[in-house]
Amino acid sequence: MTYIVNDKCIKCKYTDCVDVCPVDCFYEGENMLVINPDECIDCGVCEPECPVDAIKPETEPGSEKWLEVNKQYSEIWPRIIEKKDPPVDHEKYKDEQDKFEKYFKENI
Repeated sequence: MTYIVNDKCIKCKYTDCVDVCPVDCFYEGENMLVINPDECIDCGVCEPECPVDAIKPETEPGSEKWLEVNKQYSEIWPRIIEKKDPPVDHEKYKDEQDKFEKYFKENI
């Protein structure tokens, strides 16, 4: 099992999770983070750190799409190992739905 990042991260991009990850398995895109499922050791310390509840176990229903997104983009985006400030306007996107379709960006 691994953990995944879903679309709740898009445009919020808190990095509290990065700060606690013991294996540095987070990767950073322009407006979201992903977890490399082959590097994640399933320790779960990142999940409670996310203030927007964007990190879930891959076994949760509906996570299949996010497992693929995390796998694909962790192979091309750069690794992030330090906490950063969230985007300036992150609060206005915190509770928005369907952010992947509206805002996802493939490039960094």
